[in-house]
Amino acid sequence: MASLYLVGSLDGVSAGDDVTLDGAEGRHAVAVARVRVGETLRLSDGRGTVATGRVESTTRDSLVLTVTSTQTQPIARPSLALVQALAKGGRDEMAVQAATEIGVDRITPWAAARSVSRWEGPKVEKGRARWAAIAQEASKQAIRARVPVVSDLVTTAQLAAGAVDGPQVALLVLDPAASLRLAEWDAPTDVDEIALVVGPEGGIDDGEFDRLVAAGAVRVRLGETVLRTSTAGPAALAILQTRLGRW
Repeated sequence: MASLYLVGSLDGVSAGDDVTLDGAEGRHAVAVARVRVGETLRLSDGRGTVATGRVESTTRDSLVLTVTSTQTQPIARPSLALVQALAKGGRDEMAVQAATEIGVDRITPWAAARSVSRWEGPKVEKGRARWAAIAQEASKQAIRARVPVVSDLVTTAQLAAGAVDGPQVALLVLDPAASLRLAEWDAPTDVDEIALVVGPEGGIDDGEFDRLVAAGAVRVRLGETVLRTSTAGPAALAILQTRLGRW
């Protein structure tokens, strides 16, 4: 029962109901994973609800599950967000995958000043959709009931403005030269979200640091070594999960 499959909706579903898994997920379950009648399976809507049940029937590319139980995972507060700078060589995508497995709730792509990779024109939505697909697959791998939301691409100006005008957010900027270690930072209890800002390969520009700090961001470091953009965010998220008592 290790596998988790995503369905469009589980609204109103309760024990005894039948749920059909079709489309790409259904084809994978039947044709690739070779799920058979009588097996126990878990289905999730990606928004916190998981239905567990018995496979009653299968076709070439779908199956019907009779639900035996449902469970809804509440939204964690504060939620965790990753603001990941665009990076070359797929390192930003590696960060998205690992951050999802670790438990991030929201991911925002950031067009930082020193980002070599650029999303322009049709590449903006194509890139966001690519990240969303990576987050979905990583959620299934990690058996997560909630799939992280991948937000629209932001500029530094939009990021700073959102920190001021948005919901109660504690904004942390990873800076290898910061005096405060993340492990020593006291997380406030009255925020809705903790957002980690991770720069690209070349680091965060001084002007960007100034703008984000002016918006209320705190500069923090992980340790004595400098991590790549692909590993810095996931490492920081793991620290926060521990500090918040979730790990």
